[in-house]
Amino acid sequence: MSDMAIDLCGVPLRGPILNGSGTFDAIAARRAFGDALLERFPFDCFVSKTITRDPRQGNPSPRLWETAGGMVNSIGLPNKGLERFLDLDLPELAALPVPLCVSVMGFSHDELAALVEAIGTLDAIALIELNLSCPNVETGTLVGADPAETAAAVERVRPLTAKPLIVKLTPSATDPAAVAAAAEGAGADAVSLINTLKGMPLHPVTREPWLGGRTGGLSGAAVRVVAVEQVAAVAARVEIPVIGMGGVASGRDAADLLAVGATAVAVGTENFRDPAAGRRISAELAAIVPANASQRVKQHQAS
Repeated sequence: MSDMAIDLCGVPLRGPILNGSGTFDAIAARRAFGDALLERFPFDCFVSKTITRDPRQGNPSPRLWETAGGMVNSIGLPNKGLERFLDLDLPELAALPVPLCVSVMGFSHDELAALVEAIGTLDAIALIELNLSCPNVETGTLVGADPAETAAAVERVRPLTAKPLIVKLTPSATDPAAVAAAAEGAGADAVSLINTLKGMPLHPVTREPWLGGRTGGLSGAAVRVVAVEQVAAVAARVEIPVIGMGGVASGRDAADLLAVGATAVAVGTENFRDPAAGRRISAELAAIVPANASQRVKQHQAS
């Protein structure tokens, strides 16, 4: 194994670089580049686009807005739904040369449980990400912004699978570290952060909201310092691994998140500019981080 190899929740990875969910279409890339993609796959673990129980069309266009230091997206989680994901996408994702993490989101505890139960014993899936950046239709509360709601969601699905559960946190929480601690207490194996920050770009002429969904999520370099602060706060509060993300565009950016306590780092917006960013960032990181850094990570996980 390489000097950058880590163990994430019991899953061995050749390095600490993941993709942010929905920022890299591995299936389309495989069709475009064939086996060359597998030979030079840019990530050490692949995180699927978030799937929901039922198919979703997503938000109306326009869906993207480029802004200084990043972009605002209002995609709206379009996806095939659980059944078609299992039939069409999972066989292709299972062929990737790295462990697969499947991201799921439900609008109620029962929906989330149905998703986890459906994928929780499948050999092709190594880890499950719970995307809790959504409102609970039963309470109206943003699940990932509230410690009690987060704990309830994790407790509901924890008995349904033995696979590691990664809880994706929202930066909109008043106290992200408290939410992370609640997730840990309810049985989460890791947490990941940050997700996008809410924003609303205006049309330059009409001054009306530009995006079809009115608001969207800000990502990219503009959120990097927010990510560093929140990752540091969460890592200081929990014992489970933290996956840091938010504006990672270089090995130095990744090293900063590792320095404040992240075990692994996810690349998101930079994938749109450079589809091979993960591989480049990994090489840059290896030149920065001492060869024994992965061993320190393993010691942290074991403590």
